[in-house]
Amino acid sequence: MKNEEIIFAGFGGQGILSMGKFLAYSGMDEGLNVSWLPSYGPEMRGGTANCSVILTKDSIGSPIVTQATALIAMNRPSLDKFEKMVVPCGNIITDSSLLNRDVERSDVNSISIPATEIADGIGNKKVANMVLLGALVAKTGIVSMDSILKVLKDHGKDTFYNINKEALRMGSKYVV
Repeated sequence: MKNEEIIFAGFGGQGILSMGKFLAYSGMDEGLNVSWLPSYGPEMRGGTANCSVILTKDSIGSPIVTQATALIAMNRPSLDKFEKMVVPCGNIITDSSLLNRDVERSDVNSISIPATEIADGIGNKKVANMVLLGALVAKTGIVSMDSILKVLKDHGKDTFYNINKEALRMGSKYVV
């Protein structure tokens, strides 16, 4: 496994920090060294939010991601801010339901998914983050889908488990 350094970014209330936390827990369950570093503005819901997750078999010297292997951007300000930080051949996954521009770089893998529309179609727009996380896991194999599902069961809300599971499945299906 190569080192994976992921940035999750969007507005507060979109589940940005939760997405990163679920991935970090999953990495720990799989025996990886993990770092999860949240960052959000004082306004919380509706303000900017992002988090960085590092998954590796090596030691982690710093939790700060400056060269991301992947970016999940759920809004345009996040894409504008973090697109340049993704390494060549890295992955940028965006919610095309909420962005009004495409990824501008041609040296990265760009995956545009109408995550909010998909989430709305399965019953709750709040699981758009899980659609995108499902796409990341399927595209990169960074952790197993079974590991993510176990983490959702252990650390997520019971009332959201089944819809989160379906959102992950829909996201993974989108990239395969």
